Amino acid sequence: MAHRGTHTGTLLAAAGTALVAAVPVAAWGLMGQQDAEGLSASELDHAFQPWAVADGTAAAIGATALLVAAVGVTLLARATLRGALDRRWWQVLGPLTLAGLVVGVGWRIMTAGVVGANIGAGLTLMFGGPVVAGLVLWALFRGVWLATRGTGHGGRGQQLGFAPRGA
Repeated sequence: MAHRGTHTGTLLAAAGTALVAAVPVAAWGLMGQQDAEGLSASELDHAFQPWAVADGTAAAIGATALLVAAVGVTLLARATLRGALDRRWWQVLGPLTLAGLVVGVGWRIMTAGVVGANIGAGLTLMFGGPVVAGLVLWALFRGVWLATRGTGHGGRGQQLGFAPRGA
């Protein structure tokens, strides 16, 4: 990820990890439990049992995760502007962050308390699962390509004609 020094590389890797890990937690915590209104907990059915975390605690966890994600994206953006982070790494970070958002929101949908069948849980699994899988696979392959051949300085990717234009 980094062009300069191990310390910078470690900091950027930590910032990227913080961003990707914090987004699903922020989405989960800030979205809150999506139970049907006007019914007692004993009347609700769940496709998956929600975690036993109070709404206020979940919101505090979500707000903290949002701050962590904001710090991570700020550090990464500044590093990109300074040239310490190759901007092509956003092609890895972006899909992973989006996948995390889908996972965080999807978990709240799948654990929603409803009467009868949770249609949202089925739709989340049918559509969200493949979307997340596609985003993660794209990020994996793009990350491996960038780490092994995407140097932009006459590396193997350019010799074979696989490097993107302008690289």
